[in-house]
Amino acid sequence: MTDTTTASFAPRHAYLALWLPRIEAVVIPLAALISGLLVFSLFLLALGKSPVEFYSLIYKAGFSSGFSWKNTLSRVAPLLFAALCVALPARLGLVVIGGEGAIVLGGLAAGITGAMLIGAPAGIAMLMMVLMSALVGALWIGGVGWMRVKRGVNETIASLLMAYIGIALLNHFVEGPFRDPASLNKPSTAQLPDALRVGDMPIGIEVHWGFGAGVVACILCWFILDKTTIGFAARITGQNIRAAQVQALPVGRLIIGFTAAGGALAALAGFFEVSAIHGAANGSLIAGYGYTGILISFLARHNPLAIIPVAILLAGFEASSGLIQRRMDLPDATILVLQGIVFVILLLSETLYGRLAIFRPSYWRV
Repeated sequence: MTDTTTASFAPRHAYLALWLPRIEAVVIPLAALISGLLVFSLFLLALGKSPVEFYSLIYKAGFSSGFSWKNTLSRVAPLLFAALCVALPARLGLVVIGGEGAIVLGGLAAGITGAMLIGAPAGIAMLMMVLMSALVGALWIGGVGWMRVKRGVNETIASLLMAYIGIALLNHFVEGPFRDPASLNKPSTAQLPDALRVGDMPIGIEVHWGFGAGVVACILCWFILDKTTIGFAARITGQNIRAAQVQALPVGRLIIGFTAAGGALAALAGFFEVSAIHGAANGSLIAGYGYTGILISFLARHNPLAIIPVAILLAGFEASSGLIQRRMDLPDATILVLQGIVFVILLLSETLYGRLAIFRPSYWRV
C-alpha cells in the first residue's frame, strides 16, 4: 500500500517541484508590489490626499488612451535596457546598480560620434553611433566586473560610484570640449540631422524603434540565459561560485563578459535617448532610468521576459508624475517615493523565498 501511494505521488511531486518555484517567483514580487501600493496609500492619507484619486490618475495618464500609451511606451525603451544591465550580472550573483553611468556615457558617445560624422552616409554614421555607445557602456560596466575579478572590489559600490563619475564626465564634455556654441541655455553637443534620428515604429502610435529594440533584447537575453550553455554556466556560477570553479567553469570571464554585456545594453538606452528623443547629448540624459531599472529587474526576478511587462507598468507610473503634480498638488518626486517604498518591501520579501510551506511540494501531499 505504501509503495503504491509513493509511486502514485511521484509524478505529481515532480510536477509540483517544477511549477511551485515558478509560481512563487510570481506571487511574492506581486505581493510585494501590492503591499508597497498599500503602504504608499497610508502615506497619502497622512498627507490628506486620496489614494483612489492618485491611482486613478496613474491609470488615466499612463494607460487610458492612445496618447497615454504613447507617453508610457516612449519611456519604456531606456527602462528595458537599464533593467537588463541589472538582470544579466544578477544571474551570476552580482548586484550591479550603476547602469545610469553607462546610459549617460552611451548617450554622450552617440552624440559626439553623430556630430563628428555629420555629412557621412547615414547608414554608416548610425551604425558607428550604435557601436561606439555599446563599446563605451561595455568598457564602463565591464570595468566593474574586471575590478571584482582581479581586485575583489565590491561590484555594487564600484558601479554606483562609477555612475556618479559618468554623470560628471557627461557634464564636463557637454559644457566644455564638445559643447555646441549654439546651445546657449542648455549645453549640448551639436544637434543631429534628421538622417541620424531614429524614427517611429509603424504600430499606430508614435513610439520610436527603441521600444522594439528593447523588447527584442529582452527576448534574446532570455534565450541566452535559459537555453544556452553560457546561460547554464552563469546560473551555476550564481548559485555556487566554488562549485563552478571546481567544475572548471571560466568564472572570471563570465563575470567580465556579463557585466560588459549589461553595460553595452544600458548604453543603447543612451543612444536611443539621443537619437530618438533629444537629438543631442545634454543634461536631459540624467533622468534616473538606471535607478528605476534596478527596481524593474528585482520585481521581474531578473527574468528578461518578465522585465517587459514590469517596465511598462513602471513607465506608466512615471508618465503620470506631471498630471499628479498638477491635479493633487504633490511634488514631482512623489513617484520616486512610491518606487522607494516598493523597492524596500521587495527587498524584505526576498527573505520569504523557500520559507513558505505553501510553495513546497510536501505541503500538497495527501
